[in-house]
Amino acid sequence: MELLDYTGLAVPGVRELKPYTPGKPIDELEREYGVRDSIKLASNENPLGASPDALAAVRAALEDVWLYPDANGFHLKSALAERHGVSTDCITLGNGSNDVLVFLAQVFLQPGLQSLFSQYCFAVYPIATQMVGAEAVVAPALPEDHPAMPLGHDLRALYERIGPDTRMVWIANPNNPTGTWLDGKRVQDFLASLPGHVICVVDEAYTEYAESDKLGDASQWLERFPNLVVTRTFSKAYGLAGLRVGYALSNPGIADLLNRVRPAFNVNSLALVAARAALADQDFIRRSREMNSAGLVQLREGLAELGAAVIPSAANFVLARFDRAGADLNEELLRLGVIVRPVGNYGLDNYLRITVGTAAQNRRLLKALAEILGK
Repeated sequence: MELLDYTGLAVPGVRELKPYTPGKPIDELEREYGVRDSIKLASNENPLGASPDALAAVRAALEDVWLYPDANGFHLKSALAERHGVSTDCITLGNGSNDVLVFLAQVFLQPGLQSLFSQYCFAVYPIATQMVGAEAVVAPALPEDHPAMPLGHDLRALYERIGPDTRMVWIANPNNPTGTWLDGKRVQDFLASLPGHVICVVDEAYTEYAESDKLGDASQWLERFPNLVVTRTFSKAYGLAGLRVGYALSNPGIADLLNRVRPAFNVNSLALVAARAALADQDFIRRSREMNSAGLVQLREGLAELGAAVIPSAANFVLARFDRAGADLNEELLRLGVIVRPVGNYGLDNYLRITVGTAAQNRRLLKALAEILGK
């Protein structure tokens, strides 16, 4: 049998797809570079780990891992419904929020339709769009020299690009990888301006870290905007990145469609119990937010002393511009046992995205950069 042209057999949207590249794991770094005691400030994980209550719930559930999980996630959905003041019919569970973002593309996008997002948006939006063969329309972000929110979402630019074929608009608030954010009133005004054929996704993966109430809580806007979908995750402030659990909140009609494409048992039993326990431990979220707030100040001030320009952030990371290529700085940091995230794939060649760590981890990062930069 002659060799098959596997690429030619693939559907068009997949052929040119470039998969999402995750941050380098610590053990991979230590194998490749022969370093020890390295730190990872690349993937926006919570340096405090997970809630002790969540860990206890996982341990208690271990003996039942031979059983399939609750396919409908009844207990977690009930807790989420109470938290957000919505019906359980409004909730779609995902294997991380990445899962529900892909469901949205599968349900609402196809060839001939357009998906609209901002320059420097989360990488999964264009990936999900291309995967289903829809057309990606990119609105320019605010310029680097914008006085208030450099590289942030430009809602006017997004609105101007809405047309009859636009089916979905994606807004991350705060945004990854920039950390920038939008005032909640402005987002609501934008939602009110959308035509009825456009679904708007407000991705709030980092909202638990946001200090200011100006961002608002998009889950409270669902009754006013039936075309709104809000996505959240337990991977960031809740510290459950390794268990992969996220969710979408929406009009029940949208949730019904999303649940039609959601695979059975897509959220495992340990993730379900951990997320429920983590949701109840809001003291842990408060401590995580306080630590993050102090860490943002530490990094902003320390990076400024090293000559870097730091973009305002409401998340648990900063985006910093240097006078050298980010890829080169990243390579030198790796050799010193420090993992950060270069963002040249976003067209931000002189930038590094740096996760807020513990005070000690932040000091080590700043010391390593000072050594590299000769400061």
